[in-house]
Amino acid sequence: MAVERLGSILKHLTPGSALSNITSKNPDDIVITLAIRTPLAKAKKGGFKDTSLEYLAYATLKEVRERSKIDPALVEDIAMGNVSDGKASYKLRAAALAAGFPNTTSAYSLNRFCSSGLKAVEDIAHSISCGSIEVGIAMGAESMSIGGDALEKPFDEAVTSQSQESADCMQPMGWTSENVSRDFGITREEMDKYAAESFQRAERAQKAGLFDDEIVPIKTRVKDANGEWKDVTLTKDEGIRPGTTAEGLAKIRVAFPQWGPTTTGGNASQVTDGAAAILLMKRSTAVKLGQPILAKYVGSTVAGLAPRIMGIGPSVAIPKLLGQYGLTLNDIDVVEINEAFASMAVYCRDKLNLDWSKMNPRGGAIALGHPLGATGARQIVTGLAECRKTGKKVLLTSMCIGTGMGMAGLFVNEQ
Repeated sequence: MAVERLGSILKHLTPGSALSNITSKNPDDIVITLAIRTPLAKAKKGGFKDTSLEYLAYATLKEVRERSKIDPALVEDIAMGNVSDGKASYKLRAAALAAGFPNTTSAYSLNRFCSSGLKAVEDIAHSISCGSIEVGIAMGAESMSIGGDALEKPFDEAVTSQSQESADCMQPMGWTSENVSRDFGITREEMDKYAAESFQRAERAQKAGLFDDEIVPIKTRVKDANGEWKDVTLTKDEGIRPGTTAEGLAKIRVAFPQWGPTTTGGNASQVTDGAAAILLMKRSTAVKLGQPILAKYVGSTVAGLAPRIMGIGPSVAIPKLLGQYGLTLNDIDVVEINEAFASMAVYCRDKLNLDWSKMNPRGGAIALGHPLGATGARQIVTGLAECRKTGKKVLLTSMCIGTGMGMAGLFVNEQ
């Protein structure tokens, strides 16, 4: 392990290299000084099933304020990724005020589907970089117990009749998973094997206490079977299934038989409630304020592709982002890819020739869950925690996006 860490350090110090450029430290760098998340709870039946979106946001922001010890008046803007709640901006504003941020701190929600949390980070980072604000919070929160991303009615035929790809934007995500497995020859066996590994990694990480470094306990209330309310404190992810094997997953019935035979409730992301938050500012500001610098935000990008195979989005977003910085996957130490479905995770891993040991080392959304608007931020929190624990340097995050897009982000651990 010591030899591996030395090699990693030397690799990042080579003068003039693309790696040395992104790992250099400059006063204007956008840095992360706090990155936390809530436990992820099973939607409709878990610890957050009776918790409102505004309470999730409030509890998370309260933890940011208390743990960072930053003067809340210095936080100028809060961006929250959320997919399923059209009133999210109202609720975030109320949550921020309740959490102790003054009315001078503005707030808004945004929706780029499963990348919303990463998009929030990008928005706040860009606002700081261009001088619009000095300090901001990027977060994501989703109560899938209350909402979801299913369409309520078909789109206007006057629009969808003009283009097959326009019509394909209405395809449910499960359908797109089956398209990926069928189009690219990904078998149910491969998907179950991948999913089992995700569960096993998450189980090992949870038993070893690795998630304790990224999760903040959240106090809330749950209504029991008798309709009685009880106070609870959530501290652990609920979706991890101990002892999961590929053989066991192979026995689970197909989830979408009308579209294909490979996707199941065992090899797809879980429906989940949760939130994550990231505090950002310039390096010079962090130094002035005495804030600990966890990591550097390097950059992010988005790319589009055919809606019917939206799941392979990371396979186009990752090469685009790496190309912008002159990097290759050999330069990356940890890769967090959202496991929306095992079909897309297997495809992206194999298409990019990713070292599986670098990819989702603590498990991914199949085991942990996928609260839509929160995942983009949650992956950053988890990835940076893994980098701190293992002494790794460069983190790459990516996810597919409904209607046919992919997003990727690049970060450098500094702890």
